[in-house]
Amino acid sequence: MNMTIRLSVSGMSCAGCVGSVESILNRVTGVSSASVNFAEHTATVEGHVSAQSLVDAIRAGGYDAAELSGNDDETEKEAAEIVHYRKLLKMSAFAAVVGVPQFALGMTGVLPGFFERGEQFFWFLTAALTLWVLIYSGGHFFTGAWQSLKNHNANMDTLIALGTGSAWLYSIVIITFPDQVPSLAQHAYFEAAAIIIALINLGAALEMRARGQTSQAIKRLIGLQAKTARVIRNGVEQDIPIEEVRLEDTLRVRPGERIAVDGRIIEGSSRVDESMLTGEPVPVKKQVGDEVVSGSINKMGSFLFQAQRIGQDTTLFHIIAMVRTAQASKPAIARLVDKISALFVPTVLIIAVITFLAWFNFGTGDQAISLAIVTTMTVLIIACPCALGLATPISIMVGVGKAAEFGILIRNGDALQLAGKINTIVLDKTGTVTVGKPSVTTLIAVNNWTETSLLQWAASIEQSSEHPLAEAIVSEAKKKQIALLEITRFSAIAGQGVEAKIKNKLVLLGNRKLMNDHNIDIAAVTTAALELEHQAQTPVFIAIDGKIAGLISVNDAIKPDSLVAIQRMHDLGLKVILLTGDNHITAEAVAKQVGIDEVIAEVLPQDKANTVVNLQAQGVHVGMVGDGINDAPALASADVGFAIGTGTDVAIESADITLIRGSLHGVVDAIAISKATVRNIKQNLFGAFIYNIVGIPIAAGVLYPIMGILLNPMIAGAAMAMSSVTVVTNANRLRRFKPKQEQR
Repeated sequence: MNMTIRLSVSGMSCAGCVGSVESILNRVTGVSSASVNFAEHTATVEGHVSAQSLVDAIRAGGYDAAELSGNDDETEKEAAEIVHYRKLLKMSAFAAVVGVPQFALGMTGVLPGFFERGEQFFWFLTAALTLWVLIYSGGHFFTGAWQSLKNHNANMDTLIALGTGSAWLYSIVIITFPDQVPSLAQHAYFEAAAIIIALINLGAALEMRARGQTSQAIKRLIGLQAKTARVIRNGVEQDIPIEEVRLEDTLRVRPGERIAVDGRIIEGSSRVDESMLTGEPVPVKKQVGDEVVSGSINKMGSFLFQAQRIGQDTTLFHIIAMVRTAQASKPAIARLVDKISALFVPTVLIIAVITFLAWFNFGTGDQAISLAIVTTMTVLIIACPCALGLATPISIMVGVGKAAEFGILIRNGDALQLAGKINTIVLDKTGTVTVGKPSVTTLIAVNNWTETSLLQWAASIEQSSEHPLAEAIVSEAKKKQIALLEITRFSAIAGQGVEAKIKNKLVLLGNRKLMNDHNIDIAAVTTAALELEHQAQTPVFIAIDGKIAGLISVNDAIKPDSLVAIQRMHDLGLKVILLTGDNHITAEAVAKQVGIDEVIAEVLPQDKANTVVNLQAQGVHVGMVGDGINDAPALASADVGFAIGTGTDVAIESADITLIRGSLHGVVDAIAISKATVRNIKQNLFGAFIYNIVGIPIAAGVLYPIMGILLNPMIAGAAMAMSSVTVVTNANRLRRFKPKQEQR
């Protein structure tokens, strides 16, 4: 089984670095897949490989990395980012202190010339101060550019280093040999280099601060983890670190306390706030036998519970892990953008060379060299692969986090992107539309059998089955304190029922098809069965030694919110299909009560996936919602599989999206969040592309011959810095998004 390793990666300056780091990681022996998230500056690697070998490979490639193995590492990472944020502000301030006075003097026209000794002293002092800015405030750009060059790559650092470095060198030439340059080209650009670096560092700091806000959801989830637990050992209550809690420990939870691990209540009762996990604001009543999950808050009353899942097995840990994985994953649109970004910097460098040559060869008179320098520098500075690289992952991070707030766990970016394209929803019945806890409502015995003996034989055979209907029958027998009989030769018949021997008699228990296949005459109970089916109940027939003995009717109540949730699906223009193994009449009755469009009933478990595939073959984008083991293949086959979180682990593992709360409202909310996120991504990409499509030609001076407009390199630097901030700020708007909740 592949291991998953998360790394914090530093030194990435733009989206072009993403491809470089992914390429480095994929070349490490044992790596099966590697994905880099530029917005979070992390890498997720799967395979049989050690974390140290990955770190070594990244460092050899000119970047730096450290393994993220727990929440403490996340805290350290956040603390390091705060330190870096403050450092960026200091570097920006220093560059501004040097550059702004130069700019102000230039605007007032009091800057000295280049020929007198006193004038040259001023300029060489200015050059030294600006060089200090390049070293202190801009050194990381030049270091990054050099590392990138050594690894045969080019990134944003390359563009900034070339732009500011060439400005400084050109200015040195001007102040050293002013006589060798035409008078119209005698201009120093020290202030431009300093202010550009000040603006880019300020933009990076603002971007980092805004990026920190996008991960609020994961920070809140991590904050739900209790630090200590009150454990009862040897009759003594004591507070211990959560890491020391053992399986089957007895823990006490007092009012207002956070539940430390997953477990089952063994004494007492309360109401528990699970809103941060499920999105459901109303506290849930808990009593003996009920499960409680880590991260939830005990609102009232004190109770004891036994620890059943601890450490990395708790529900909260799994939720955090799933959200992290989804935030780091890439939908198809992000993979396409990464490919474009990898070509972006080389393309800009080519444009810069063409710009210089064009102005140098075709510029007007003495201004040609000056125009060539200014436009080339401006092209290098304005180009911004950062905004392009942030456009998708930053929205995915916020969208996945927003979904988690509503109790919707999204496994990967593709699911988030595809959910908004769904036009048909296929619903399982039991546990999805209905509560999933059937109960016996009617017992009908014929041919000299009594209701008690009928229930005794039925429960005896069903005690070996895991089907919800079987659990209802066994539960009814236990409630009536009926002793169960010994059975032999038990076997389950897929989609029909079960058979076994009791007291050497062959017992068949199941649906009408099972009876028909064994030539059992059910005329004695047919009328009663039809009446029950029309009431949305499921009749279970019992035949003993080839003769009908009666039927047991089982009813599974419809969830209180299914009707409204399905109406919301219709409001979105979705077609809703009920797909069930139950009989047609019962299924139609359920569908009628909740407004489902189409019913496909009496489907064998193995055929559910085929039904989904057949719908897809008709050009339909299918979302499948289910909770049982028999739903797993269909969930995996659908464009997007939604698992009801209260269902089986197999269903949850097969699904793309898990609805922790178990409500169909989660499906509609997930689709709404998907559409909002994809819309946000498209806005970001549009802004990033338009910025570069419009900005680069203007920087190259296309408007100068026509309108006399030439873009100042400092304005280009400000625009480049703010483009990334704009993308991150737009993504953060998703944090305020709320799906429509009318009629809930």
